[in-house]
Amino acid sequence: MTDLSVVIPVYNEEASLTPLWAELREVLERLGPAVEVVFVDDGSCDRSAEIIRSFREADQRVRLVRLKTNGGETAATDAGFKAARGRRVVVMDADLQNDPRDIPMLLSHLDHWDAVTGWRVDRAAGDSLVRRVSSRVANRIRNWVSHETIRDSGCTFRAFRRECLRGLVLYRGFHRFIPTLLKMRGYRVIEVPVAHRPRRFGRSKYGVLNRAAVAFADLLVIRWMNARLLHYEVVEDVGGDLVRD
Repeated sequence: MTDLSVVIPVYNEEASLTPLWAELREVLERLGPAVEVVFVDDGSCDRSAEIIRSFREADQRVRLVRLKTNGGETAATDAGFKAARGRRVVVMDADLQNDPRDIPMLLSHLDHWDAVTGWRVDRAAGDSLVRRVSSRVANRIRNWVSHETIRDSGCTFRAFRRECLRGLVLYRGFHRFIPTLLKMRGYRVIEVPVAHRPRRFGRSKYGVLNRAAVAFADLLVIRWMNARLLHYEVVEDVGGDLVRD
């Protein structure tokens, strides 16, 4: 069985893929042979898929999952989770702002936790002042509305035990709320500091204003789901066996 799957959503990241793969290879060599890297091409219109195929030709640990059209980061993440075969799963960005050298640290926390989510403590290293301030405000609003304590819900550098992802249903934009969704299902989630590096190529797919209204609407849905969550425990089932996953 594959021990680790690294899932990487990709959308028009042709310039960053080669340096990312070079960094990843160094880390993977220390993590053993039972590793796969699942690049999910989210309908890119550049050479991203072609470059990933070249990685596959040289290294069978690489997989390419292509979406027919651009479905967004949540869709690409979900497709990667469904394709992943590892008993542990890491998801990270393709834009080089996540540092692959943090992967062993994230995995080490899975000995005692079900999921680990990154916390970009030094945002000044990779983001503008406007983006840092808007993110801080957004996180405070999210936590106030959802009764959460996640300090950096925008960080998608995460690690999971495979069983966390079984039955996880995502909707567009919900990749930001995966830690909250897992907590709602009773899984133990820890937030740990990770490196945050400047974007070297291209520009962010997300602006400050183009996601605020949609993200707030998503947040209200999460609050509703949490408020309506079923809480019960079966103590007896006479005449039948309980179904367990």
